Formats: sequence, structure tokens, C-alpha cells
Amino acid sequence: MKENILIIGGGSIGTLMATDFASKGHSVAIFTSKPELWSKEISVYNSNDELLQQGKISLVTNDLELAVRKSQIIFITLPSFLFSDIAEKLLPYVNASHFIGIVHGTGAAEFAFKKLIDKGCVFFGFQRVPGIARIKDYGKSVYKLGGRPQLVLGAIPQNQTKKLCRQMEALFDIPCVPTKNYLEITLTPSNPILHTTRLYSLFKDCNDETVYDRNILFYEEWNDESSKILMACDKELQELCDIIPLNLENVLSLQEHYESHCVEEMTKKIKSIKAFKGILSPMIKTEKGYCIDWSSRYFTADFPFGLKVLMEIGKLFDFETPNMNKVWNWYESCQNQIAKNSFKMNLNKKDFLSLYENNGGGTLV
Repeated sequence: MKENILIIGGGSIGTLMATDFASKGHSVAIFTSKPELWSKEISVYNSNDELLQQGKISLVTNDLELAVRKSQIIFITLPSFLFSDIAEKLLPYVNASHFIGIVHGTGAAEFAFKKLIDKGCVFFGFQRVPGIARIKDYGKSVYKLGGRPQLVLGAIPQNQTKKLCRQMEALFDIPCVPTKNYLEITLTPSNPILHTTRLYSLFKDCNDETVYDRNILFYEEWNDESSKILMACDKELQELCDIIPLNLENVLSLQEHYESHCVEEMTKKIKSIKAFKGILSPMIKTEKGYCIDWSSRYFTADFPFGLKVLMEIGKLFDFETPNMNKVWNWYESCQNQIAKNSFKMNLNKKDFLSLYENNGGGTLV
């Protein structure tokens, strides 16, 4: 069945998804601030620069009302610090016929999009992105560097989850597993822990004057120190899941995800992942050398709308997270102004659980 799809965000994963859907005959619109830089036909290449597929985009525009009017399924591929802004902009144009998906669905997205949920939109998100991509030529081509063996999807309301899984399986050609509730998406230990702990271990002893003679490979130079703090924060998250009275069995630890159960195994595993090859740290080159790029979404999204979300949920349940706190406190000391505008939980425990029990269909255990 031909779908009318809108991709909001012209980054790597949005470009890859748009091309994939268009190549299968779906009508795809892209909402971007720079439509003039886009070609109507987008190409996907592998790491060897071999052409994998091409897709013709139906519409590239910076007119949100027009883009929404022509679409039923809307995928948000923006960083989490932009969720609230795009949700407010979408609010006048969407209705109960729209399906709004977050790729990926962490970052407390359900709070940012609450008004759209209340308006009747079906809201969903994935635990992780469906593939790993990098821009080759902005608006024209993208590299596909890896894919997922399966997708894990959560929805609000929960009774739409299985239907959406079938729909996403058809769109992505990837098996899709339903969650018990959307909180299983929010608590996924992906970028909010993976990126933040690595950045902490890399830069915790640095200051604004620190300069490096080269950019550090983010994954290929992963070390045991990074694995140690990563696994400590991952353990805290699993312990938090144990005390929340919802079924959270789909929140797998990173030890299970990476099949690594000690520091040395984790280091070896992360360094060896093929799709992570060549990824650099968030740094910029200056006349003096390489400095930390605090404007990277690794910092502007994964700390204030990633790690901080997990900590705020922990506070709600009177659960201490000393290792997460240590990583957050370092970030806060470096980026105090951004940290002040980070995610803050505005619900009490009862209302928080009700969000997932009633709207999200969480099962009390």
C-alpha cells in the first residue's frame, strides 16, 4: 500500500529513510530549512561508494503546513533538544488521522509531544535508529553503513502498537517487536548513556584551553575507562527499571545488547563494530589544534535530554544514580547555561505512571 510520508529533518538518518521509502514507491516529503540544497532524486551508497538504491522525493519544502497536509505518517529525525519546538509548530496542522514517529524515541519525546497526543495523534518511537547512516553530499546522497536485525517500537495509545509494528515492518522490511509501554523506549540505554559516558572519560580532565594535536576516534579508540563508567551507568539504569512498577522487560542492558559482560569484553566489542569505523569525536579544528565542539548534538542533546531524563526519573522514584550524577555534574560544570534548560520532570509519581498505564498501556507487575 502506498503511504504518504513526511520526514522532518534532513540529516543522515532522515535522508536514508526518505530514499528507502521513495525507492519502494511511497510518496515522501521532506521538511527542511534548506530546500534549495536538495535534489529530487537521492542516492544511497555503501562504504565502498557502490550505489545501493535511489529514490525520487515528491516534495522538499520549508512550508510545514504544506508538508503536513500531504502526509499521514510523520517521522521526526531531529535532535531531542528541538522536540518541544517542532511539536509546537506541528500542533495547528495535525489531527487524529496523523501518526507521529520519533527516530529514535528517547529524549522524553512523549512529554514534548503531549499536546499532540492529547489531540488524538497516534504517537510512536523506536528504541534505536533503523540504520546507521552518514551524509555523503547533503541533500543528494547518503552512506548506509549498517542496519538493525529488528526494530523495537512503542506507541501511545498502546493498543496501536501491534498495528504500527506491522506497518513499520512493511515500510522498513525489518521485523518489528512491540513494547509493553512507551517507557521502554524512553529508558533505552543507547545514546543517553553510550555517548555521555564516553565523552566524560575522554574530556573530564580538560578545560576550555585544552588543545589536541588530532581528533580522537570515538569508538575505535574506546578504552577500558570508558567501558567501566558505561557499564556502571548501565547497571544503575537496570536497577531503576527493577523498582518502577511497570513491565520493562524490553529495556535490555548494554551488556546484553553488546553481548559483553566485563570491561575488557565491552571495550573489544565497541572498538570492533564495523558500522562505527571512522566516526570521530565532537571536536573542531582551530589554528592551535583540535578543541571540544560543545555545539555538537552529542553535548546539546544526549546530556540535557538524554542522561538528565534518566536521572529525573530516578529522582521521581527516590533512586540514587551516583555514576550518572558524576557524568552529569562534569557536563553541568562545563555547560552551565545549557544545563539550566535541560529536561525537568513536572509530574508526580502517580501522574507519571498514569501516563504509561492509561495512554501507554503499561502493565502493572
